[in-house]
Amino acid sequence: MKLRLHIALLGFLLCFNGVVLGQIELTRTAGVVYEDQAELKDDSSTHSGEDLKGAALAAKASDYDIPVRTYSRLKDVEKGYYIIVGVFKESKNLPRTIRKLERKGLNAGTFVNPENNLNYVYADRYQSGRDALFAASTRLGGKHPDAMWILGVENDPEIKKLPEVKSEPAPPRETAEAALITQPKAQPLKRPSLKQPVKSRSSRSSASAPPMLIKKANTYFDRMWYAEAAELYEQALARSPDHQSPAMIEKAADAHYFNSNMSRAFYWYNKLYEAGKHEMTAANLFKYAHTLKGTGKYGRARRLLRLYDRKVAAELAGPKDRQTEREREVVLDNILNSEEAFGVKNLEINSKYSDFAPMYYQGDKIVFASSVDSAFFKTRRYKWNDQPYLDLYVARMNEESDELRSAVKFSKEINTKYHEAAVTFSPDQQTMYFTRNNYGKKLRRDKHGVNHLKIYRSRKMGGEWTEAEELPFNGEDYSAGHPALSPDGSQLYFVSDMPGSLGETDIFVVDVYEDGGFSHPRNLGPNVNTEHKEMFPFITENKLYFSSNGHIGLGGLDIYETVFDPEEGYLPAQNAGKPINSKSDDFSFIIKEDTQKGYFASNRRGGKGDDDLYSFQRLLPEEANENAIDGVVTDLIEGEALPDAMVELLDENHIKLKEIVSSEDGSFVFEELKGDTRYFLRVQKDGYQEETREFRTSDNERVSTEVALQKLEERITVEDGVRKLKMDNIYFDFDKFTIRRDAASELDELVEMMHQHPTMVIKIESHTDSRGPRAYNKYLSDKRAKSTRDYLIRQGIDPSRIESAIGYGEERLLNKCDGSVVCSREQHQLNRRSEFIIVKM
Repeated sequence: MKLRLHIALLGFLLCFNGVVLGQIELTRTAGVVYEDQAELKDDSSTHSGEDLKGAALAAKASDYDIPVRTYSRLKDVEKGYYIIVGVFKESKNLPRTIRKLERKGLNAGTFVNPENNLNYVYADRYQSGRDALFAASTRLGGKHPDAMWILGVENDPEIKKLPEVKSEPAPPRETAEAALITQPKAQPLKRPSLKQPVKSRSSRSSASAPPMLIKKANTYFDRMWYAEAAELYEQALARSPDHQSPAMIEKAADAHYFNSNMSRAFYWYNKLYEAGKHEMTAANLFKYAHTLKGTGKYGRARRLLRLYDRKVAAELAGPKDRQTEREREVVLDNILNSEEAFGVKNLEINSKYSDFAPMYYQGDKIVFASSVDSAFFKTRRYKWNDQPYLDLYVARMNEESDELRSAVKFSKEINTKYHEAAVTFSPDQQTMYFTRNNYGKKLRRDKHGVNHLKIYRSRKMGGEWTEAEELPFNGEDYSAGHPALSPDGSQLYFVSDMPGSLGETDIFVVDVYEDGGFSHPRNLGPNVNTEHKEMFPFITENKLYFSSNGHIGLGGLDIYETVFDPEEGYLPAQNAGKPINSKSDDFSFIIKEDTQKGYFASNRRGGKGDDDLYSFQRLLPEEANENAIDGVVTDLIEGEALPDAMVELLDENHIKLKEIVSSEDGSFVFEELKGDTRYFLRVQKDGYQEETREFRTSDNERVSTEVALQKLEERITVEDGVRKLKMDNIYFDFDKFTIRRDAASELDELVEMMHQHPTMVIKIESHTDSRGPRAYNKYLSDKRAKSTRDYLIRQGIDPSRIESAIGYGEERLLNKCDGSVVCSREQHQLNRRSEFIIVKM
């Protein structure tokens, strides 16, 4: 998830990683996890697959340039995998070094290697080699940028602790500052040498008891340090499954959600849902649905949003509005199936840090916010995590390529030692408004210790910007930011959580008087603002553009537009559609309506850093395309039409292109498809087995079909009093136990059945025919059973729902083909099977 919520002023609960300033989050960051690192974490945290040890660990670690060493005779050192960050001859500076590591939330300690009498300082210790590799490959979540290596200790005595060293308390973290800081992505680590001293500290066991981890995680969570809290919750939940209470799982999910790590947030919300969906609050259902969108699971997201709507209605003691639910689903379908009207391009100027909030300046320039730190722009860094502060930069636009060139710091008078972002200019370019921390000589906080954001104004005098003044509608107990002037400069729009807000953050407007004064703020009302977050307004002559996670969208923050009607006010907001919007956060949108070109920011996949700047341009309409696939969804037995079935259009690689819900008569249609192209239809409906069909389009012709679905109950059979799932056989390559693509497709159906029956518990049994050695057949079938189990777990099935996975080899043949009689290939194949026994429904 590489998401970083920019200067999202109001850091509220949408704190997509980073810390918050009151309700306005000036910067949103996300977890530093590459795709292969995320796979490592998923494997370890779900206990799927075998652990990495010895040569396997060293081989995998070499992919990340992380050295691995193993010792088996380290006296008084507990067994495990240690992340070594320093090797020292002297011990006098060890306590100070370890205190520094502990202040970063690490379970640091030290021990002596008796073979060379050197002091080894470790940042953390793990039971699993896979967990240790994940931690090292992410540089401990970005907390330790220097070199490190993994030391595997195979002996298992107690650690001999050094005398207890009382740690100095960590200095209070500047909440306002932290909210504006983005973490860099993990960089390749240099291979350290055992002879090269790093840094150090006094000995202490890193295997802290989970209650200590939980206490520290809760402290971080309460301070809104969600990145740090998420990591500690993961450690605590992995080390001690007994602590997996619903309350703790909820906090782990929330910490990842506010950190914009939608993959891990989905994992824990899904655990919470499976543990008791009826006990989940409306807020958690809403966040769960957003994680489903953020991971592309729109069908399940719809179902969760229905539950959310009903939960909210129940809490308000009001009736369930089924029509509203249906309208929401139609809106989402229209967004998903809409033609992409814009082309977007990632800009070369983007850094590995956060770049966002563009604004037009002097006709041919763009001013934007960035936390870039390079040889040319040396910014002051926040001491807590060595990250640069946000400043304003100005760059020139290239009219042909829309690239931004020659970026420089905007103004020494405006950029300070704290954070500045989100700027807007008056029509004559002589007045500017921008967002900054609330500070005088130092940061100011409210009674809860929160540093809020304020809007400031500066005027240009003699070619220089004057000292900024704060606006009169700012407050000490709430935040205000993201200013945007109307084209004539008569109105100033902004974001705030001030009294009178409808949700977490709302968009307000004030009139700007000729004498420089302002009217009282006015809320833009429910067609714009929701109970969640609205932010980053931008005004043209005709439209208001803004970002929100409260309106119907594709996931995270989406960009919306609305127009003002003199009689009715702002009309209902419309989603800007793909590719402007994505599964990730999309925001700070600006446009020149005469050219239909502009810029926005996003943390979507494929970017250079955290939040990246993108240019866009409206595409010219193409000629009409008559290629289409239409059809109707029916019940296999009854033959009746099935409404509200999810129909997905997939390409030849089974990548989803579009999705739609069947209408009341079961019909659906996908239009404007490519000619002479192979497509797949995947159809799903609650209570029915998923069905997939293959089609090939012709040239400007419509292909029609009927898809009949089988009820799930019809997939259950009873044999000798034992309930089994009727599945097509799971085939493996000869002498292999890896899951083939055709087997994965069949197992995906099982995953869907288990998701639709969240209390179902199964046993997996794998069998072979009688050919080959009996002992080897049993070994191979057992490997296949466990490989099948691991696949289900990787698809989100809780391990506790798989009671066992056992291979029986040729012990349970279905016929007399035991080697004593001649059998055909087909008779032998009948015995090569995988069975799924229902233990509990």
